[in-house]
Amino acid sequence: MNANTSTETIREFQRSLSQLNASSTVVPSDEFESELADRIEIPAVGAELPFDGLSLSDAPVTLDPSPAQLREAVTGVTGSRLGIASLGTVAVESRPEGDEFVALYPEQHVVVVRERDIRADLSDAFGWIRSEFEAGRQSFILATGPSSTGDMGELVQGVHGPEHVHIVIVTDNE
Repeated sequence: MNANTSTETIREFQRSLSQLNASSTVVPSDEFESELADRIEIPAVGAELPFDGLSLSDAPVTLDPSPAQLREAVTGVTGSRLGIASLGTVAVESRPEGDEFVALYPEQHVVVVRERDIRADLSDAFGWIRSEFEAGRQSFILATGPSSTGDMGELVQGVHGPEHVHIVIVTDNE
């Protein structure tokens, strides 16, 4: 376990996700590929993960998808370098790899986040966001659970984005 992320922070993140009707699993990095394969419904698209040591190259996803592939995809897979435990929020970066489109078009969004990238609360996350902005990375979607809207009365999920969200939390093998 990373010194910056406690077991309780991971539990809080999972509780927050559950309250938002988002699911999650915690897996060591050596079980990541198997877990990811279990979470993907085909056809699937993905944006290559922004971490060393974790990749979508062997996953059943189309990287760099065309607009038609995005429309047809059931599952979109992206990585996140920030999770906020108290909110159940992840940051999806706007990158040339197409993270935003992959996160928003398919009905199911699978997000990969490393345990070391989960912050306890928004206050802790602001330092990370500030350093990202200073490094020139200034466009993120802060996604909290499945897409939902109450514009027309009753709350409806999946209108402006994914109807289902699953977070794969990858621990370090220690």
